[in-house]
Amino acid sequence: MKILVTGATGNIGRRVVDHLLQQGADDVRALTTNPEKAALPGNVDVVVGYVGQPDTLPAALHGVDRMYLAPLPETVEQVTTLAAQTGVRHIVDLSGPYESWWGDVARAVETSGVDWTHLWAGEFMENSTILAPQIRSTGQVRDPYPEAANAPIAMDDIAAVAASILLGDGHAGKAYELTGPETINRYDQVSDLGRALGRDIPCIEVSREEGIAILQPLMGEYAQWYVDARAELVDQPQAAVQTTETITGARGTTFAEWAAEHADEFH
Repeated sequence: MKILVTGATGNIGRRVVDHLLQQGADDVRALTTNPEKAALPGNVDVVVGYVGQPDTLPAALHGVDRMYLAPLPETVEQVTTLAAQTGVRHIVDLSGPYESWWGDVARAVETSGVDWTHLWAGEFMENSTILAPQIRSTGQVRDPYPEAANAPIAMDDIAAVAASILLGDGHAGKAYELTGPETINRYDQVSDLGRALGRDIPCIEVSREEGIAILQPLMGEYAQWYVDARAELVDQPQAAVQTTETITGARGTTFAEWAAEHADEFH
């Protein structure tokens, strides 16, 4: 069974390749814009291309049975049409609920006529690196809604789930919500980061306006959207689901574990 992983230079796609190999896949093809940067193992069939440029895909799709689809709403209809025409039987996509920004990905995959499985992931733990500039420069975190709580997931866990589904059966026609194993607020995230760094990091509540101003250098126009989305999590915290463990058999990564592994990114 030949499996194509798109976006194999990216944070999740590259990890999907590794998890497929770890789980015993022996016919993996990786689509990447930059083979040198992707540094893929020698037993992976590497094809240069990009889902944002559908004309690069026919060679990559040839002979493929299943594929992991990185999300790109702008070209997803062309990509999924090509996949169906070349005989792909199952697409596992990273997307989101139909009303979300990534809903177009889910809809296009469903209308392609190919078997599908959606992965609807919550916030990535990796997003917490937006706190790194504050920690480096001031030794503290200033946040407008430190009691806002969600259940962030590590990118590696998303990749592990994707690989398990690509290699397994019984997942067609299902949309899986993915979160980390715990619901955690910003106070506790900062505390976990402090333990990982070996020092106390105060988390100070500030106004909405100050919070947006702090994030704008990193997030630009999305800073306001991000802050306002977190505000909703104060009274409506995101519940954790255990989909990762159900599908892979391994408990998902906690934020404390992720922080310990990624402490260097906050120094």
